[in-house]
Amino acid sequence: MKEAVHIGRNPSTEPDLEELMRRVSLGDEDAFASVYDVVMGPVLGTVRAVLRDQAQSEEVAQEILVEVWRTAPRYRSDRGTVINWILTLAHRRAIDRVRSVEAAAARDRKAALLDHTPEYDHVSEQVEARLEREQVRRCLRTLTDIQRQAVTLAYYRGLTYRQVAEALTLPLGTVKTRLRDGLIRLRDCLGVTA
Repeated sequence: MKEAVHIGRNPSTEPDLEELMRRVSLGDEDAFASVYDVVMGPVLGTVRAVLRDQAQSEEVAQEILVEVWRTAPRYRSDRGTVINWILTLAHRRAIDRVRSVEAAAARDRKAALLDHTPEYDHVSEQVEARLEREQVRRCLRTLTDIQRQAVTLAYYRGLTYRQVAEALTLPLGTVKTRLRDGLIRLRDCLGVTA
């Protein structure tokens, strides 16, 4: 009678991962090499399913196995099998890598947008100056013609009181009074406190 030939792994020749992990937790490098040989394929497969990038998958798989070496004493057999513990680490690390890559891409996009956006202070100052000019124009319209002309000549054209009086053909005292009254009305209209 012929014996049945089994293709694949023979369970009796599989290493005992529980025992190997116990030895790894004590610093046994040979035991770690055996764990590495058994779990590297499934770890890489799990990571590749999440990352979809061969180079990153290999890098993350290596990181996971380094973590297995470092954290072997934390493994608890009452919480699950060695392979499930390692594959859970692999899946979590792969998800972390995806999130990290997405966060970096979002930061890069945000930085690129900021490079094309004018500085906040510059925009704010422009808006503020425009609003102030509009308010001054509106307040200037509340002045009498002589007050508006006197203020415009003195403050926008830089003329002296005497030059304003000559330009408007008015006595100097009248120009001074009109300017003072006009400035008081402007101050009140603009809401400036003395």
